[in-house]
Parts: sequence; structure tokens; C-alpha cells
Amino acid sequence: MSKIALGTVQFGIDYGVNSVDGQVRPEEVKKILSYAHSKNIDLLDAAPTYGNSEKILGRMDISNFKVVTKTRHFDSLEIKNNDVKLLNNDFYHSLEDLKQDSVYGVLMHNADDLLKPGAEKLYDHLQELKQAEKIEKIGVSVYDYSQLQSILDNFDIDLVQLPFNILDRRMIDSGMLSTLRSSNTEVHARSVFLQGLLLMSEQNRPDKFNRWSGLWKIWHEWLNDNQITALEATIRYAISMPEISKVLVGVDNKDQLKEIIIASNGILPNIPTELHTNDINLLNPSNWGRL
Repeated sequence: MSKIALGTVQFGIDYGVNSVDGQVRPEEVKKILSYAHSKNIDLLDAAPTYGNSEKILGRMDISNFKVVTKTRHFDSLEIKNNDVKLLNNDFYHSLEDLKQDSVYGVLMHNADDLLKPGAEKLYDHLQELKQAEKIEKIGVSVYDYSQLQSILDNFDIDLVQLPFNILDRRMIDSGMLSTLRSSNTEVHARSVFLQGLLLMSEQNRPDKFNRWSGLWKIWHEWLNDNQITALEATIRYAISMPEISKVLVGVDNKDQLKEIIIASNGILPNIPTELHTNDINLLNPSNWGRL
């Protein structure tokens, strides 16, 4: 099976700093899924918060794919029984939309929900769904290693989705990727293109990112010196990590997916040691609105 997995957020909403076409049309979704299956891609990453993407997937034949879905963000400061009911209702609503009897995994979409008082209520209910064979793996979507470590200290987690790309070494330097591998925890990497920012030319990159001009200079010179494209570099780097089971990519059309698959095959040149940053203002896209 391919290490590449398909993110589906674009199927339900207009998403990404580099998006041109907006939300993907259902007829194009069908082409993408058919092509993905032909290339041994076997996992779809979904969520009820991705607009109507789960409904659209439910209208397609997704019998050849494993599906990971996610929980809502819980507003309460303390997890109570009503939140468990919301989780359960959301989950079965996702199954209905997806037209599935079960899913491969459910991720806590807001990892901090597992750090609230009463969080064990949510986790215990996910365990019940797992025992009922409605889900295979209980997971969490995280933003940084300290958040993840706090969760791992309290819960047994089967699957972790985390941010990872060629500029972002936080999960490596903290030892977290090694920890996850040694505990046989499945790792899915997202943001490998940093929402398309890493694929942009110098001319097209928004001016608000110029504060990292030194980093961009190293990036583009390295690409040029090695005659490698940004797409080839970013996807090959993520796939090359033995600790990562799946690399999530989002596409607007079949041709983009084809391009990614072609780019993933080949040699990755040695990466300059200075080609990385720990600046969360760049690495976390939720901070970009404040730049």
C-alpha cells in the first residue's frame, strides 16, 4: 500500500493558502478516488467539520478505503455526560453520511479536549465503540509534542496525526517520533506542504511571509542547486521517515494527485542543517491571520 493518504477537506470547503479552484466538484472527487485506488492509496482522512465532504464521500464508492474521521471541538471547560452524547451522535451521523458500518479510526480533533477534567469520559466511550468494532483505532490530532506528551501520559493512543514537513523538526528533535515508533503507535503526517506555502514560488508567496526571508533564501537555493522541485523535496522527505505510516495530501483534481505520486519517487538530496525553524508563527497556519 502507498504511504500517501488522501485528505478530504477540499471536497467539502475551499481550503488552503494555495487553493485556486475552491471546493472540489463531486465529479472530480470521483476521478480522484478512482485514481487514488489505482495507485494503492487506501486511506481517507475525513471530518464532519469539513463542510459536506463526508456526505460527498458517502455518495461515492469508498469500499476500497479505510476512513479516519474526527470529533468536534468541545466548548465546555469540563467534559460531562452531555459531551459524551454529542460525541456519540456525531459519530453515528458520520457513519450515516459516509454510508459505512464502521471506520478505521476516530481522532480527537481538538487534543486539548483530552486534557480537560472528565476527559476520560470521552476516551472511555471511544473504547466502547472500539470494543463494539465500530472503530479500529482511537487517535488524536495534535499541534506540538508537549501537548501530545501530556495525552500519552494519561491515555493509550493507537493513532496520532501530527504536523510535519521539511522545515518542521519539532517532532524529531523532541524524540517524539522515536517514542511513537517504539510504542507501535501509528503516525499520520499532515501539513507536509504547509498548506501549499512550501510549493509557492518566491513571486507568489504573500508578502506577510517575508519576515522569514533568510529561510526562504536557503530553501530556494537548495532546490535550485540540486535541481529538485519543491513538490519533490517536500513529499519525498515526509515519505522517507520510517516513523511515519501515512502522509496526508490534499488535492483539487486528479492531475494534482498524479503529480504528487510521480514526485514522490526519486532521490532526496542531503538537506542543509539550517533548513528548519521552530517558529510557530510560520509552522502553525492558525497563526497566519495575525501576521
